[in-house]
Amino acid sequence: MELVPLRMEFAAQILDGGPHDAEVRKLTGSHATFELADCEAYIERTLNDPNRYTRAITEDGKFLGEVVLTINEFNRSAGLRIFLKDGFGKGYGMIALKHALDHAFNVRNLHRVDLEVYEFNERAIHVYKKLGFREEGRLRDALLWEGEFYDAIVMSVLSTDNI
Repeated sequence: MELVPLRMEFAAQILDGGPHDAEVRKLTGSHATFELADCEAYIERTLNDPNRYTRAITEDGKFLGEVVLTINEFNRSAGLRIFLKDGFGKGYGMIALKHALDHAFNVRNLHRVDLEVYEFNERAIHVYKKLGFREEGRLRDALLWEGEFYDAIVMSVLSTDNI
């Protein structure tokens, strides 16, 4: 597994939902559908945004997902997002998240990293807690998926936390 800068050549692979497409769509709460041009525009925006740190998660050159920090320099904080479309259960998410947190705290000198995760994503919640994230609160009924509402859990980790 490698973490590499996002590249335009990944656009078609991002579009391909992969073997876990239905699961990934639910985990990310994504109701939208995308075209190749949408993926290319996303990559272009990401590459040109100095307040975004994105690394593609790859294996043998194949795009498996990405980890993203959306940085607010004024508040020394960032929102964190991870997306894996393949490679579950191999520790790739943990490696990518550790890399992003190291970048946030040791390279960008940020103080806070936060995220939202849906309550049914127990695998992710477990990983976040192992990395030092703490639950701060809930956004009640934040996601409507197939007729059922789910809470979004807000979590954060601080540079001063013992992680």
